[in-house]
Amino acid sequence: MTVCTSVVGLQWGDEAKGKIVDLLTPEHDVVVRYNGGANAGHTVVCNGKTFKLSLLPTGILQPHVLAVIGNGVVVYPPRFMEEAENLRKAGVEVGKNLVLSDRAHVIFPYHMEEEALREQGAPAAIGTTGRGIGPCYQDKAGRSLAIRVGELLDQVHLRQRLRHIVPMKNQMLKGHSAGARSFDADALADEYAKYAEVLRPHVADTMRLLHEEYQRGRRLLFEAAQGTLLDVDHGTFPYVTSSSSSTTGIWSGSGFPARRLTRVVGVIKAYTTRVGGGPFPTELHDEVGERIRRTGKEYGTVTGRPRRCGWFDAVAVRYAAALAGADELAIMLLDVLSEFDELAICTAYRCGGERLEHFPAHAHVLAQCEPIYERLPGWRTDIAGCRSAADLPAAARRYLQRLQEILGLPIRIVSVGPDRSQTILVPASSPLSGDTRS
Repeated sequence: MTVCTSVVGLQWGDEAKGKIVDLLTPEHDVVVRYNGGANAGHTVVCNGKTFKLSLLPTGILQPHVLAVIGNGVVVYPPRFMEEAENLRKAGVEVGKNLVLSDRAHVIFPYHMEEEALREQGAPAAIGTTGRGIGPCYQDKAGRSLAIRVGELLDQVHLRQRLRHIVPMKNQMLKGHSAGARSFDADALADEYAKYAEVLRPHVADTMRLLHEEYQRGRRLLFEAAQGTLLDVDHGTFPYVTSSSSSTTGIWSGSGFPARRLTRVVGVIKAYTTRVGGGPFPTELHDEVGERIRRTGKEYGTVTGRPRRCGWFDAVAVRYAAALAGADELAIMLLDVLSEFDELAICTAYRCGGERLEHFPAHAHVLAQCEPIYERLPGWRTDIAGCRSAADLPAAARRYLQRLQEILGLPIRIVSVGPDRSQTILVPASSPLSGDTRS
């Protein structure tokens, strides 16, 4: 059976999926991004060198891998070019090993202007990255005003399309604000025609490519952006992203059947974070939350915004793991919790006097939920140098074991620092299931 793996975040994004993709990439031949755009933020640390990617697949860092940007991604060409050039300057090959779907949709400056105006005028801002992601997906769903990567390659066609689209966009933007920026169709056509020539060597029918690679027995790894709780259909709507950020997005976002997946790795932090608006039951507004933020360097890779921090929410993760079809878990940033004498895990919610064991479908209900905590002792020991589960303090192993019990899934990877080497691979016969007494 051909190996097909998915790495997916099971929280509100920022789970450090990039490190896990980087870790698993040597076992695969093709790495595929299938959703989102430059609003993603994947950070990988290798041999002391830090790489920050938002649009390009993390697999591009491995020389033997074919990195694919699928049709479900929305692409801002200047960002594509910038990331590619930064990697080249760092000595990373970027050429035929990077492929972009001709069906991926294109972000234009008017998308960014639209997003900024909407956030400014919203009574409850969603907290977007301002990269034009949402308006581009909106045009995709609306069809008539959308442009795909393949269309950029035909300059005559592109100019005709923009001459049709831009006047309507200008009119719509003026409706939002009299001071809105106005755009010139021919200027945009000239600008994007230049981008097209840079993109052209990378553009291909990636749906056909992935099926061909699979038939050749090549091993595929699918890399999600954002987290499952930000999924446009299944997340805390409307405080979500504009794409399918769970494994549900693989089929539509790449054209490859998700039923062929052989392994789904769910990635979670040892605590919980969130960026932007939306309900967050375990959020900590005190010194503990600030200490988690400070120790974990919890600031957005793309925006630099401070992340909201709180204790681990098992109710939310159980829901996300079921939706994603997770087979196993990767626990990230466990080392951040080493500063605390006591830890807490949210095992249920209290809402309207009732106990809830399941994740609510609606954000306004979740906003009324209070966490019910189970408390465990901390370990107050630096674990950054641990390289096996047996090296971890007993209290750390007990914390992980309890997460396994509550979530009903095995923990196979534990991260105790940002570098590749700071990773514990947990075999089935792990000390996590053994004696954890002090």
